[in-house]
Amino acid sequence: MASFLDHAYSLVHQDNTADVPTLADLKTQLEKGTDESKVETMKRILTIMLNGDSMPQLLMHIIRFVMPSKHKALKKMLYFYYEICPKLDSTGKLKQEMILVCNGIRNDLQHPNEYIRGNTLRFLCKLREPELIEPLLSSARQCLEHRHAYHSSSLIPDAPELISTFLEAETDPTCKRNAFAALSSIDHERALVYLSQVFDGIPNAEELLQLVELEFIRKDAVQNSQNKPRYLRLIFDLLEANTSTVVYEAASSLTALTNNPVAVKAAAAKFIELSIKEADNNVKLIVLDRVDQLRRKSPGVLDDSVMEILRVLSSPDIDVRRKALNLVLDMVSSKNVEEVVLLLKKELSKTVDQEYEKNTEYRQLLIHSIHQCAIKFSEVAASVVELLMDFVADFNNASAVDVINFVKEVVEKFPKLRKPIVARLVATLGEVRAGKVYRGIMWIIGEYSLDEGDVRDAWKRIRASLGEIPILASEQRLLDDNDDEKKEEEQVNGHSKPAAPSGSRKVLADGTYATETALTSQSSAAAKLEAVKAAQKPPLRQLILDGDYYLATVLSATLTKLVMRHAQISKDTARTNALRGEAMLIMISIIRVGQSQFVKAPIDEDSVDRIMSGVRSLSEFTQHKQIETVYLDDTRKAFRAMVQAEEKKRAAKEAVEKAKTAIQVDDVVQIRQLSKKNAGSGVDEIDVDLERATGGESAAEDLSSKLSRVVQLTGFSDPVYAETYVTVHQFDIVLDVLLVNQTSETLQNLSVEFATLGDLKVVERPTTQNLGPHGFHNVQCTIKVSSTDTGVIFGNVVYDGAHSTDTNVVILNDVHVDIMDYIQPASCTETQFRTMWTEFEWENKVNINSKAKTLRDFLEQLMAATNMNCLTPEASLKGDCQFLSANLYARSVFGEDALANLSIEQDGEQGPITGFVRIRSRSQGLALSLGSLKGINKIGVAAA
Repeated sequence: MASFLDHAYSLVHQDNTADVPTLADLKTQLEKGTDESKVETMKRILTIMLNGDSMPQLLMHIIRFVMPSKHKALKKMLYFYYEICPKLDSTGKLKQEMILVCNGIRNDLQHPNEYIRGNTLRFLCKLREPELIEPLLSSARQCLEHRHAYHSSSLIPDAPELISTFLEAETDPTCKRNAFAALSSIDHERALVYLSQVFDGIPNAEELLQLVELEFIRKDAVQNSQNKPRYLRLIFDLLEANTSTVVYEAASSLTALTNNPVAVKAAAAKFIELSIKEADNNVKLIVLDRVDQLRRKSPGVLDDSVMEILRVLSSPDIDVRRKALNLVLDMVSSKNVEEVVLLLKKELSKTVDQEYEKNTEYRQLLIHSIHQCAIKFSEVAASVVELLMDFVADFNNASAVDVINFVKEVVEKFPKLRKPIVARLVATLGEVRAGKVYRGIMWIIGEYSLDEGDVRDAWKRIRASLGEIPILASEQRLLDDNDDEKKEEEQVNGHSKPAAPSGSRKVLADGTYATETALTSQSSAAAKLEAVKAAQKPPLRQLILDGDYYLATVLSATLTKLVMRHAQISKDTARTNALRGEAMLIMISIIRVGQSQFVKAPIDEDSVDRIMSGVRSLSEFTQHKQIETVYLDDTRKAFRAMVQAEEKKRAAKEAVEKAKTAIQVDDVVQIRQLSKKNAGSGVDEIDVDLERATGGESAAEDLSSKLSRVVQLTGFSDPVYAETYVTVHQFDIVLDVLLVNQTSETLQNLSVEFATLGDLKVVERPTTQNLGPHGFHNVQCTIKVSSTDTGVIFGNVVYDGAHSTDTNVVILNDVHVDIMDYIQPASCTETQFRTMWTEFEWENKVNINSKAKTLRDFLEQLMAATNMNCLTPEASLKGDCQFLSANLYARSVFGEDALANLSIEQDGEQGPITGFVRIRSRSQGLALSLGSLKGINKIGVAAA
């Protein structure tokens, strides 16, 4: 920032730098303009100055033509100008012109209008020059005695005695608040004495005063721990205050001063009450975050507050609901899980009966939460599964798929629930209409129908849902029946109806008459076929005829498993053979109808192969027992391994969370009575927040990392050599530019001008400087980033030539924004990934040609280059294979989602790796930026 703006308190963006008036124009407008036009002129001057140009030549003109004015708006602009204008000369002494300014300020301090006085006093609070403040002090002190509180609230002199005297006599809350804040910052002991005098009246004080006193109490409790019990009693009283801001600050102060369970519960109860009572969703999210911090800091203490937190679900905002549910899932225990699940059941029923904003997303959140509760606590699994399966037919596709995935995990983990769950699923086969749900139900029936009765019940329901077989023959008969009905309608008393006389004939282009017989018969046949397709059919049959051949292959595998299990557990060979024959008939029937005119799309070869493998397995499994082992045992083992992998992942996540709050065996035990007097028990949260905001807690970079961020802007042969060190801090980019004058002449009015392309905005511009021969100079430029779209920073170095009319320009190299600073690895469920993949419309397909050693090596390099997390389970990536497919996911700090699907193959053991990665996002810029990353290109180049 420019040195004269070091103590500026305002920031104004200059929209159009090209439309800047000249110095002469501004002087003319100040000399000859009206008060109203001068206000606009002053606004333009302030904007230019706040963007880096100090304009010292205007000071005398403003003193002569603006300071004498009595126009209040212009007077306000004048004091904004005084705030930022350079008051010292090059030697560091006060400018002579400021004597005139000082005289004008004194006159305004004695002005009869109280608002001009108050505005002047507010300006004095921002002055840093003792030479200016000293002659004004007597006039400022006189304002303390003025009858209007507006003056006193803006007056903060630097004398602790004066403030103490003022506090005792003053009654206005704003004045007392400002005075106490000043006293606590400049004389802690006097502030403590005053606080002791008014201590008993603090619960009944005004809101502003209570807030500043709470802030002082938090700081004083660290220095004077003997006062802490007294402070705690006061803070407990302030928890019952009428204003939400005081309650929030009191609860925050309480948790900062003590970790006592009673205090933690009281603070959490107030936070939860605020999250329910306040209408602002941002407030709800903030206070829920505070509750989460308390939970982490004091595990187990807040378990009794779970039901209170669930009251937040009454909010219609999906982000608030998600935050509350995630918090509850971390706090649920065996003592409260039944109450939690009961309330979640009621909320789930509401999503079916009522329409909410983002109803589907909320329902999926509830299903996921119920799923987590049931997996953690087996005692509620039975009631939960029963409820969810009641709604399978009512839910939409995505929610029903979530339910079926949950049921799969439950039937594997809880063997006692298998029989009732399978029976309920079998009973719902006639009601389900979604193909994905049907596939899940079929898989469960095939895996967990373990006795003869279950197999027969499942078979009956599947046959009923499939309808008459062979499918092709029955559909053809239905079409033929329609033809017969048509013919009967065309007969009268058993005789053919005479043809109606034709009033006109169709004439072709060459003048001949056309016969319409063939055309009419074709359209009639197509209409009959469409009528057959549109006829009401059982659900499973309808899905297969609609072209869901993946479901057909799952059905074939299920029938194969049912036949093999019946053969294994039953001695009724005739019944087994009958089931085997019927299963083969169903499978062949599906293939035949898939190749006919009755389906919407012909069956694919892969589905035919999978169905035929089921037919072959049924014909040979009695001679080859290993086929039976593959179908009945190996598939279950694979699913069991997947469930165990998920359990390990959950356990590892919980272990990481516990490790954050765990106390190691060699950690120092803090005993307050034995510690030093000034040793605080904890760090003030305000100081922690300040350190975090200024980047103080960011990890230190090593030297090589810093050097990689240096960008050369000009060449070594240019008159001015420039290079910049790019620093990224949250949403800002700071360019620290080094300028070197490589000539033997002084460069006058040298400035660096930056402009941007993309979602970037220059918020602070370097100032103009004179650079001596072979001299060095550093300037800074701050740029605000608002998204991860591709951004480019470009600019020029401009300086005056030998004549005042000459201008020299050195064009700078472009600086490209590295989006890797804003991309962070993240994780989501498979269902969420698939949903986002379907919704996102922007896709960038990047071709791969690499010479990496293995496919896994390439995947790891890609993850490092794109900062993405691999969602594909580790078990699916194990083993040597010549192809690899994986899903990747990341989120930007702006909340943008980035998805990637990698599909690659390797030609031989040492052969090249080829394939592609498809990147999808909601915005085009993020997809293109990720696809053009240098890291991906390097993999490809190393590759090629």
